Amino acid sequence: MQFHLEAEELKLLANVLLEQDHVKYSEILTKIMAHDLRLDAGELEDSAAALEIKKQSLKDEISRQTDVARKSELERKLALLVRTLERVNEACVMF
Repeated sequence: MQFHLEAEELKLLANVLLEQDHVKYSEILTKIMAHDLRLDAGELEDSAAALEIKKQSLKDEISRQTDVARKSELERKLALLVRTLERVNEACVMF
């Protein structure tokens, strides 16, 4: 099975993993930085879990946001995150 993410999705995943625990996710981050997406099942599951946590925090931040421009920016980021999470989850299912 081939797992593919677009450049913006790769960047988002790397940023999410860095925000949460760069030490815990160092092996995954090393692969992502090398554009090597040959992740094993555990790495995919860890990535999905990190994205889920970020998804919830973004939703919370959007709900509290009063600045329309900032809210719109966060909603675009959430849409990208959801798309990335869907791709990661699809890869998880294929294992």
